[in-house]
Amino acid sequence: MREVLDELYSWWEAGQSVGVGTVIATWKSAPRPAGASMLVGPDGTAVGSVSGGCVEGAVYERAQETIASGDPSLERYGVSDDDAFAVGLTCGGILDVWVERIDRTTYPEFGEVVGSIRAGAPVAVVTCVSSTAAPTGDDRVGRRLVIWPDRVAGTLGSARLDEAVADDARGLLAAGRTATVHYGHDGERRGDDLTLFVASFAPRPRMIVFGAIDFAAALARIGSFLGYRVTVCDARPVFATKKRFPDADEVIVDWPHRYLQAESDAGRVDERAVLCVLTHDPKFDVPVLEVALRIPAAYVGAMGSRRTHEDRLDRLREAGLSPAETARLASPIGLDLGARTPEETAVSIAAEIVAGRWGGTGARLSTLHEAIHREHSVLA
Repeated sequence: MREVLDELYSWWEAGQSVGVGTVIATWKSAPRPAGASMLVGPDGTAVGSVSGGCVEGAVYERAQETIASGDPSLERYGVSDDDAFAVGLTCGGILDVWVERIDRTTYPEFGEVVGSIRAGAPVAVVTCVSSTAAPTGDDRVGRRLVIWPDRVAGTLGSARLDEAVADDARGLLAAGRTATVHYGHDGERRGDDLTLFVASFAPRPRMIVFGAIDFAAALARIGSFLGYRVTVCDARPVFATKKRFPDADEVIVDWPHRYLQAESDAGRVDERAVLCVLTHDPKFDVPVLEVALRIPAAYVGAMGSRRTHEDRLDRLREAGLSPAETARLASPIGLDLGARTPEETAVSIAAEIVAGRWGGTGARLSTLHEAIHREHSVLA
């Protein structure tokens, strides 16, 4: 949704109706993840993608029908090979796409949601996309509940359901996870009468790079490209300047271990954060790694030769780190790509981060036989 947010908000603010198709679940080699959205504007303009081009035509037609009728629907594409070919889903994947009309009447809370996303404040939007055995006159399909850490707006049709969903959705939001969940009509967690799609809009995950060197500049560039909020930190003010790191969101002059500990204590480093130590100087990297390996970051990597790595491990053990803590360290940092330049090394590091997030092996796909896409992040 983020990639089409500005266009959708512009139409919503103008009081116009937009057809929106959103991927809520995928199986096999589906090309786009849950949360990917496509818009059909009031002038027929198509914005965004739900499948990288495979089923856009079918979703476009359904979205136009939804604009006219106002009736939302849950569509499945790729149930069989014949169906997949009919709509162009030749990759063999399966997509569930929720198609709805969004305007000021159907989604009055949208302005607040956009404000939160733009401000980097966490917000989750829960939509009922399917209902079975609904009580007479109590159709929940299309109802929406918007959830912030401290309040909610809208309703799914039952106070007990709203309470249960809000509690669970806040857990997903804290982890930055988007998911499909199931409940009974009155919030029973073991029920499956209702299918709810939870779209989490958490602040961008953090990438903190320690060491103001040329490799850090390249890594900041690719980290920003991957959607991280990038911080470069170094204790040397002559090197840690915004001019040297234009792609970083912030450049901090401070001792790395002191800065990381303060950020962790303030709750600004969560389980999605990636920490890259590029200083390869014991007086900087050992103290910051002592902190990094004891906080719940998704990834901790350190640059240096194998000899540097062994010396670093000895120092960390002397500092009291356990085998379980030192085992979290990715060092030497990155995957074996044969990288030499700062840019190539940044690709190597980014590849290791992506592989770790999704459980990838780093092997060539042409040599593997299992599914290309993993369904769930192992680091979320």
